[in-house]
Amino acid sequence: MRRILSLPILALLLAAPSAVLAHGTGAPSPAFPSVLLTWRFDPIAIAMLVAAGGAYAWAVRRVNRAHPGNQHPAYRSWLFGGGLATIGVALLSPVEAYEGLLFSVHMVQHMLLQLVAAPLLLAGAPITLALRASGRSVRKLLLSLLQSRIVHVISFPVIAWVLFAAVNWGWHFSVLYDQALENQALHYFQHATFLGAALLFWWPALGVDPSPWRVPHPVRLLYLFMAMPQNSFLGVALMSASTVLYPHYRTNLRDWGLTPLEDQQLGGVIMWVVGDLAFLAGMAVVVALWMRHEERRTVRLDARLAAERAARRE
Repeated sequence: MRRILSLPILALLLAAPSAVLAHGTGAPSPAFPSVLLTWRFDPIAIAMLVAAGGAYAWAVRRVNRAHPGNQHPAYRSWLFGGGLATIGVALLSPVEAYEGLLFSVHMVQHMLLQLVAAPLLLAGAPITLALRASGRSVRKLLLSLLQSRIVHVISFPVIAWVLFAAVNWGWHFSVLYDQALENQALHYFQHATFLGAALLFWWPALGVDPSPWRVPHPVRLLYLFMAMPQNSFLGVALMSASTVLYPHYRTNLRDWGLTPLEDQQLGGVIMWVVGDLAFLAGMAVVVALWMRHEERRTVRLDARLAAERAARRE
């Protein structure tokens, strides 16, 4: 579990010795290998990563001590740690250093948060872990929150799907996107909404943690499949735009790389291709989970039939 906590701390150590860069400004032309050292020091992001990793590690240790015969699966800890590491890469690495200069890099950042970090965090089963690690009063509070009306509404698959799509379309086709590039507080809020909407979206799709809604595996596949066309439409809309949509990228001072319009077109391609591949990968995971579920159900059914036959012989 110390390894899980060490992931965000490693990001801190990597960021600390590098040049402290403002949000998307002051970054030189990205030349390899010096670009790999262009990390950004963000104490808020680092503190949140350390807090999340520490809380998860504490909960795992508590569960494993209390239930030595039914410990929290180690692979789930690694998945959760991978989610934290992905957030660290998105918010502290050269990705963050250049996202204010290149729209395509900004798109990579959002893809990391929504399509990599979010499902990895949920695959770590944080809700299940929190329920197992909590005392009676805290567990009761968590269960009441899970059963609350607001969670019941926003976790409904149709609502979660629509919110995910609305967040993406709403940010990319409003003045808020450009303003977030100029305002650090709004930029934090943008990251929070992208990650939050993605967590809601992937929650019913993966079905790892308890949810107010039980979604059959075929519906999960349809749910992810239907996310592909809306993602493709958004990517194509960005790719086919004849003008630069965001004044920040049109007016920033940069004498290297693609033109602002070419960069925007590349960002649209990244959303289209990477997004659809991520949803296909998610569908493959759901198929694997479905097969494992059917295998377990078959084993239980065979065991019950064997017990019934044995009882009849007696």
